[in-house]
Amino acid sequence: MQPARLFLRSRAMAGVSLFAAALAACVPVAPTGPTASSPRPRPAAAPRPAETPKSAAARAYYAQLQASLLQQGLLRTDGGGADTPFNDRMLAENFLRIALYDEYSRSGGGGFVRSESASVVRRWQIPVRVSVSFGASVPDDRRATDRARISSYLSRLARLTNHPISLVDSGANFTIHIVSEDEREALGPTLAAQLPGLSPRDIADVTGMPRSTYCLVYALSEGNSGAYTRAVAVVRAEHPDLLRQSCFHEEIAQGLGLANDSPAARPSIFNDDEEFALLTRQDELMLKMLYDPALRPGMTLAEARPIVFSLASRLLGGES
Repeated sequence: MQPARLFLRSRAMAGVSLFAAALAACVPVAPTGPTASSPRPRPAAAPRPAETPKSAAARAYYAQLQASLLQQGLLRTDGGGADTPFNDRMLAENFLRIALYDEYSRSGGGGFVRSESASVVRRWQIPVRVSVSFGASVPDDRRATDRARISSYLSRLARLTNHPISLVDSGANFTIHIVSEDEREALGPTLAAQLPGLSPRDIADVTGMPRSTYCLVYALSEGNSGAYTRAVAVVRAEHPDLLRQSCFHEEIAQGLGLANDSPAARPSIFNDDEEFALLTRQDELMLKMLYDPALRPGMTLAEARPIVFSLASRLLGGES
């Protein structure tokens, strides 16, 4: 059996200027027996740990970052429009760069380094079963909101790809960790158990994640098959609302097989310029193409190219 292959994708700051900004910190239970004379109170919820100075500093930093990006007209949520035209040729070229190249490669030390290289078509052949794991620092109302948004997004991705993708409570093969600074630093043993292909250097890249990295995802396939079998994403709990959603959109989509970025892709979240926060129309088309039966995991760039141009032409025709 060939060894498993591991792919890394992270969302990181690239060429974004940070402006200084002043920011503000932001039922009884019925009786259960005939002798009960008063309602029985619910058990008290476990207290949420107090926010640490490290986490508070990260929360303030990312709130300021989001405000700065919005001030610059970035983090768009409109999916693209008349100002972001693209045609079938552009769609095909963007797909090839994003789906058939890796943003990171293994270094001699066993970790990942930023180094783009040609790869193969990667996607899931088995149902994608996603679970969300929250650190104890995440309050219940935030957990409910995150789960609802992720569940809705997964349903959208399932419709686009015509592939089974859903939120589950057990039996997951794609786990999203939403954790604070301190919780992320202690995540190593969990990551090692969930993805045995991770090296100590890979784990250190998560536990020591720099501020410039907003979130990341690791995906695992067997040998050169290109068929993903497991994935783990890590999202900072300190992110404000829109940055948080942008991490969900990008890392989950990257974990489905769109593993690279391209500065030419517009409108797209697979571009480090931060112009778009949420999945765009072009991104939707790329996901449709990736999971089209005409492509298969393991296809090389040369094998996939004519099929990709045919799919793009079918989706857009001569549209520009």
